[in-house]
Amino acid sequence: MGNSTGSTVDDLQAVEMHLWYKKFMTECPSGQLTLHEFKQFFGLRGLDPEANAYIEQMFRTFDMNKDGYIDFMEYVAALSLVMRGKMEHKLRWYFKLYDVDGNGCIDRHELLNIIKAIRAINGNENQETTAEDFTNSVFDRIDINGDGELSLEEFVAGARTDTDFMEVMMKSLDLTHIVAMIHNRRHSV
Repeated sequence: MGNSTGSTVDDLQAVEMHLWYKKFMTECPSGQLTLHEFKQFFGLRGLDPEANAYIEQMFRTFDMNKDGYIDFMEYVAALSLVMRGKMEHKLRWYFKLYDVDGNGCIDRHELLNIIKAIRAINGNENQETTAEDFTNSVFDRIDINGDGELSLEEFVAGARTDTDFMEVMMKSLDLTHIVAMIHNRRHSV
């Protein structure tokens, strides 16, 4: 006798993986997603410079082997992390994404550009607080040593305790429209 629950979960994961593969190969028949295709894949066109820089940084972060393309395995790894990963792993990934210059810290300018980009992409530019005020507020709350930079430790601890900041981060990689597309195709197949 087998574990029917386990096989159901395995079957579901296999079906989902197949759907992800079909979506990926439909959008990217070469099997390698370029930056331009990446923007089209996620429906990101006509972005302002900050949002464009953020998307390019996201692409570079997904491109784990740094070959200039996102292959299917990198795509699956990224989607898995974003959709199902443990919070600790997600926060570490967000840190890597936000640390644009790769120096191991996030400064105010990097965070400000990310906040502006997220607002531009999500259409939330007209909020009560400006991006500058929000960035300053985050730094005031989570830059424990007051050095003007967020270390990985400060970033992770701060994100866990600062609900406003956590909410913004979760919106920065909101892939619900991709999941919906995959789900809708499952029912039409």
